[in-house]
Amino acid sequence: MRLTIFKLIFLGAMWLPALAFAQPVTTVEHVDLSRYLGKWYEIAAIPQYFQRMCVRDVTAEYALSDGGISVQNSCVTAEGKTSVAQGQARIVDKVSQAKLEVTFVKIFGWQYLLGGDYWVIDLAADYRYAVVGHPSRKYAWVLAATPGLTATDLALIAQNLQTNGYDTCSLFTTVQTNGLSVKQPLCEAVTTK
Repeated sequence: MRLTIFKLIFLGAMWLPALAFAQPVTTVEHVDLSRYLGKWYEIAAIPQYFQRMCVRDVTAEYALSDGGISVQNSCVTAEGKTSVAQGQARIVDKVSQAKLEVTFVKIFGWQYLLGGDYWVIDLAADYRYAVVGHPSRKYAWVLAATPGLTATDLALIAQNLQTNGYDTCSLFTTVQTNGLSVKQPLCEAVTTK
């Protein structure tokens, strides 16, 4: 009997991380798109294949366009050139405006298809930073209105990412002119700041 209780406790402890991860990703209650539009600097992100050429100064710019939101992502490559990608976003959740779909696939010069989920999961009250995630937790971007954030902001963002089930060691900081100068896991950046 005693051995069985020990086994149940052990198995329960093993499943706790999985149960925490099973909780759905949650968005912020509301995004004021008029405040969200504009230029954002990438502070950290889960590395993605479509950003593999980017080595520094990654930005995203959002603007109203044809009933949707235009998206322009840019970065500086290892060769010192600027790479630009044009996309389109549409609001999926019209009440909170925190769930959008974004695509960079353009067909026939006008129709955007194959949108990916773009959920605002953390947002400073003054819009100095935002965190964008995906329900699968395979994507995450920490964005800021300026090229850098304070150590306090980074720690708060890391804590909120963990609350949402993200491994902060899977996000890497982005090198920005007048911002962070080293690419490293966010979990390490938070402890070294």
